[in-house]
Amino acid sequence: MKKILYKTNLGKYYLGNSEDLLRNKLNKDLKGKVQLIFTSPPFPLNQKKKYGNLKGNVYKEWFISLAEIYSELLTDNGSIVIELGNAWEPERPVQSLLPLESLLGFVNNPNAGLRLCQQFVCYNPARLPSPAQWVTVNRIRTTDSYTNVWWMSKTDYPKADNSKVLRPYSKSMKNLLKRQSYNAGKRPSQHHISEKSFLADHGGSIMPNVLEFESIDKTKEARIPENIFSISNSRSTDYFLQRCKEEGYNPHPARMQPELVSFFIEFLTEPGDLVLDPFAGSNTTGHCAEITKRKWVSIEMEKEYGMQSIFRFEDPSLRSLLKVGF
Repeated sequence: MKKILYKTNLGKYYLGNSEDLLRNKLNKDLKGKVQLIFTSPPFPLNQKKKYGNLKGNVYKEWFISLAEIYSELLTDNGSIVIELGNAWEPERPVQSLLPLESLLGFVNNPNAGLRLCQQFVCYNPARLPSPAQWVTVNRIRTTDSYTNVWWMSKTDYPKADNSKVLRPYSKSMKNLLKRQSYNAGKRPSQHHISEKSFLADHGGSIMPNVLEFESIDKTKEARIPENIFSISNSRSTDYFLQRCKEEGYNPHPARMQPELVSFFIEFLTEPGDLVLDPFAGSNTTGHCAEITKRKWVSIEMEKEYGMQSIFRFEDPSLRSLLKVGF
């Protein structure tokens, strides 16, 4: 029997092993229907964490095997987006190639038919200095302040629309649009910029693939798309942390940034599409999907993380039709 911890008007949260559920009990329900699989699987860490992680070739083989499971669930123009952190060799100040080898094996899995659409880098200044031995003790490495985010699909042309995630124009661009002139002509790069190339107001500029949800340059304001900004600044995050404290839960140690989830949901899906997170944790993915009117399915092995994720949907401002216990 499928173990549903709770559901809302748009989604369901399952407890269990995601590979088993997606190969068997949920396969028929989801096959060919998922528009976006967005997840952050356990990283290949050197020390065992509560939320689970494997090491070495065991991790790589496990990770690669996920590709054929996920590919089968996608719509013809659906996407897989995976956040994958860095790893280090045990007791050495040397970065491991395991995440990259795992990613290459995942994309090249012959039973999945995937291709890499684009790489993104997500900057996160809040990440603790790690590995601590080489950063804060020996002080011979710098803080690892980003994760890689890999966008894959079964087609060269998955559903995507960058006009849905435009960031606000810079002050200089706003001034340019106002005065309707700039220094046109030939550039040192040999590109020729015409007199009208940049005069059309498209409502914002196209996001780069380096995602700065908090600006690297502290003298400049972070230019986050307005729809993403409104989600990340909702009081639901504060509500979640407050309720965890009240109920004596230690919040999930690797919570997803809501801005990151929201960016890809807005970029790669439309309202009514189905979003899946096989390693849901505290269910940031389901929460962001609910806010943006997408259907969602989330899966998690640890019941404690599932229980605390309920708090996200108890927030009165979300107005979810929450039902717990099945």
